Amino acid sequence: YGQDLLTDWNSLKRLRASLRGKGFKGAVGTSASFLDLLGEENIVLFEERLSEILELPFYDVTNQVYPRKQDYNILSALAGVAASLHKLAFDLRILQSPPIGEMSEPFGKNQVGSSAMPFKKNPIASEKMDSIARLLAQFPRTAWDNAALSLLERTLDDSANRRTILPEAFLITDELLLTADKILSDLVIQEAGIERNFERYAPFAALEAVLMALGRAGADRQEMHERLREHAMAAWQKVSLGEPNPLAERVQSDTELQRYLSEEKLADLMRSKERVGLAPQRARRMAENIHKRITSGGDGA
Repeated sequence: YGQDLLTDWNSLKRLRASLRGKGFKGAVGTSASFLDLLGEENIVLFEERLSEILELPFYDVTNQVYPRKQDYNILSALAGVAASLHKLAFDLRILQSPPIGEMSEPFGKNQVGSSAMPFKKNPIASEKMDSIARLLAQFPRTAWDNAALSLLERTLDDSANRRTILPEAFLITDELLLTADKILSDLVIQEAGIERNFERYAPFAALEAVLMALGRAGADRQEMHERLREHAMAAWQKVSLGEPNPLAERVQSDTELQRYLSEEKLADLMRSKERVGLAPQRARRMAENIHKRITSGGDGA
């Protein structure tokens, strides 16, 4: 999620640097009226000075309006932020729901989860985020139409919808970011739920390491795959009945597997908690990268 949001942040910074205004070029972009008023010798200085005052560069060439493609780019960038935050909130809703129960958004002492079911703790903040993000996702489509269907810029049928989609896009993005910050500041981590799910499901992931080790030891890969599959299916049956996962014990005690790997080696390979690869280092490196990019103000890659 942080990596996606860093991408969005970089996109917004680049977009901010590229924003332009129409400038003071008259009704159809020729500057003819200003030319009559100020004279040719002053017209360039006039627009440059106004650009400095407004702190806004101007397009070199315009017609009746500034290019509406700029609106499309802005709304697309904001919709990109919404996509990243929608995924964060949507995944949190899944992780909060039973029977996963690994983490949840903060829930106030007197907060009501459901008017009909007193026991419920609905993720209302995450649901709100997904709802308004879904709305923002539709705005670039309208902005595309405004840019592509301007009919020689002799039509103003983009005017009414722009009064709605532009301010609402920024307001929605603000609300998404504020709500996400509130959720993450008090995010509830259910360590017991994580441990329960780990004990129940992680042994299945360890089978890949076992299969690779068996292959290196000279075993027939296809035969070993079928044998491990049989153990996995039997273990799934137990887990689906709410019983402890017996997969590690089944693999360790399989005499056919022990022809190639010792029981101790099989037990070591089935220790799932040690098989996290480079995930911790990559997560810390990403966090450090985000902090460095944000605090330095750099655009990043």
